[in-house]
Amino acid sequence: MNWQEFTALLVLATAMSFSPGPNTTLSTALAANGGLPRAMRFVVAVPVGWTLLLAICAAGLGALVVAMPPLRLAIKGLGIAYLLWLAYKLSGSAQLGKADSARLSVGFGQGVMLQFVNIKAWLLALTLVAGWIAGQPDALARFAIVAPVMLTYAFTSNFAYALVGALLREWLAKGRRLLWFNRAMGLILVLTAWWMVGV
Repeated sequence: MNWQEFTALLVLATAMSFSPGPNTTLSTALAANGGLPRAMRFVVAVPVGWTLLLAICAAGLGALVVAMPPLRLAIKGLGIAYLLWLAYKLSGSAQLGKADSARLSVGFGQGVMLQFVNIKAWLLALTLVAGWIAGQPDALARFAIVAPVMLTYAFTSNFAYALVGALLREWLAKGRRLLWFNRAMGLILVLTAWWMVGV
């Protein structure tokens, strides 16, 4: 991989990883409601799940998903349903800790699995495989470069969003601020689900 390809990879990774999506929204909401330590299970799960998704796409499953519209539709449908369920659970939480412990329980396993129903994650994985890995004579070496880069970006972006959520905890504890914050986070999840319908 030459430096131009690597630079393009970093630009794509930055744009896709730090733009709002279901992962970053949940990282923010979990940290705001339950604190940074509780959110870390999810923050760590995202890069683990995403790296597994990238590996599966690079191994050929991505081509199968593209070739079978019903499978792609099923993934999209599950992703939309899950995001709407999370938005519903989040939008009624008005007390610190309530969303994380009682209403919105998203742990490590759910964080990993969310990547497999996250259409944004699929689109990025398929783009990376098609543009940087598939059909190249050094495909394995390229995967060994792309995977750690994307793992680092996935962790860094979700940690940054979670840190923002954790820093807002004290301010959100006053009055009905947390309820409105959670409703805003829920709305972002709903808008993400709506965007997924058209993809």
